[in-house]
Amino acid sequence: MAAAWLMWGPDTGRLWLDTFIADVLATVVVFAFSRAYGNSSFYDAYWSVIPPLLTFYWWSQAGPEVDQLRCWLVAVLVLLWAVRLTANWVYGFPGLHHEDWRYPMFRERAGRWEAVVDLVAIHLIPTTQVFVGMVPVYVCVTYARADIRWLTIVAFVIGLAAVTLELVADVQMHRFVRDRRPGEAMTRGMWGWSRHPNYFGEFSFWFALALFGVATSPGDAWWLFVGALLMLAMFLGASIPMMETRSLQRRPDYQDVIDRVPRFVPRPPRRAAA
Repeated sequence: MAAAWLMWGPDTGRLWLDTFIADVLATVVVFAFSRAYGNSSFYDAYWSVIPPLLTFYWWSQAGPEVDQLRCWLVAVLVLLWAVRLTANWVYGFPGLHHEDWRYPMFRERAGRWEAVVDLVAIHLIPTTQVFVGMVPVYVCVTYARADIRWLTIVAFVIGLAAVTLELVADVQMHRFVRDRRPGEAMTRGMWGWSRHPNYFGEFSFWFALALFGVATSPGDAWWLFVGALLMLAMFLGASIPMMETRSLQRRPDYQDVIDRVPRFVPRPPRRAAA
């Protein structure tokens, strides 16, 4: 449906708006499958593949005057991020019967409005959030302007470090899950320096994309960080509190982890009280 809209749908005259409408239409299709199978985790696979599709489509529609090195750097970074996230999802996905534990909780709390909450909160809001986070990439691959080259390189290095941090955290968590004792809390490797290094790496990735946009169009810096800030607000205001509450209920020693290990930004842990 999304491809059909881009190929044969009415042209709004704005490339970003055409792709946003296509993105929403694709999300509605994913939502329909989620409802048909009673599993909202169908969406989890979608949001990890749409950023590279947007990147390469926007780039393909831009003129030859765009900076090709800048475009390649941001495209490679987005592709690495997508491969890492999708591979992590595939590795940990036990089958179509599995659903993220948060989704049924959202629906149960919504009562008779559960279908609306499913569509809006679990599908459309994340789609919009990711799209806003991708707007700096749109600027990067469609604006025919010379960039601030040093800032572009800095953005790529930060983004590459962020994806690498996420990959290391993923591998460490998979090894822990394989060998853990019942109720044991993860404090190994990166997880001993941050209780949520994966979220820190994820925010850093979106921050790097914002830097790519600023390097291309410095005058737009005041709004290019909106997507990264939305991600940060989601992690600090929703995702992390929910994960922490669940861990406190399921892991007897997790309060000790909270007392010693930093919440978000990695740094050396505090010493345990004597």
